[in-house]
Amino acid sequence: MVSWFISSADGTRLFYRAEQAEEARAVVVVVHGLCEHQGRYDYLAERLHSCGYSVARFDHRGHGQSEGTRVFYNDTSEILSDVDAAVETARTENPGVPLFVIGHSMGGFAAALYGSTYPGKAAGYVLSGALTRNTGNIGEDLPRVLPRETYFPNTLGAGVCSDPKVVEAYGNDPLVEKMISAGLFYTLFSGIDWLKENPRSFTDPVLLLHGCDDGLVNNQDSRDFFGEIASEDKTLKIYSRLYHEIFNEVTRDEVIDDAIAWLDRHVTMG
Repeated sequence: MVSWFISSADGTRLFYRAEQAEEARAVVVVVHGLCEHQGRYDYLAERLHSCGYSVARFDHRGHGQSEGTRVFYNDTSEILSDVDAAVETARTENPGVPLFVIGHSMGGFAAALYGSTYPGKAAGYVLSGALTRNTGNIGEDLPRVLPRETYFPNTLGAGVCSDPKVVEAYGNDPLVEKMISAGLFYTLFSGIDWLKENPRSFTDPVLLLHGCDDGLVNNQDSRDFFGEIASEDKTLKIYSRLYHEIFNEVTRDEVIDDAIAWLDRHVTMG
């Protein structure tokens, strides 16, 4: 495992970590969610790596060890350029093999937006608890006239997982951000509106995974996204009794097995 900083389009330095597999079958770029950081995906990365995949991860700007105003975006171009910086770095580090993107929650939103904007840049996507429609109305009571620099407490913790150990670790993690800006919410809202208006722009192979009891991002988001996008190769799986972070649930190996099986099939197909 090695780590360094890469630069986004505007020069913002993003913390980037890579686990190179010998004779890698493909490379997987993992895009984390709101307020968290790439380090919370160590187990997923370990599982992928053990199956012959190189893994690339990065901290969103304003998250984890990356530069940038904390938990803040001016607009969706910053999200897109940050994901693109990670994707292009991973491609350069892993020439000649397919590249896939796994995105969770806000990272699933970022991946869906990226795939819709740059079709064909990735061989496929795995989206976990992805915020693509906001049917759960996250932040919808937020007045749209607040300054973008207004901050609110991060109250996501209790809903991240059904495993109390994961919830406790989330709350105690110094790299998990404790505040969220209005600017980030406004950026998500505008991006979600765009996804709703342009569902046919997403054409790449995709596996949509969601917990049935996800109280942060309603699983209807994935159901609607699945039904509306133009991808001919698309699969949806809803897991009974699981909360938001399905890669951290007690039955996480079942979920990760499903993701790896999908990746395996698409590497072979490619």
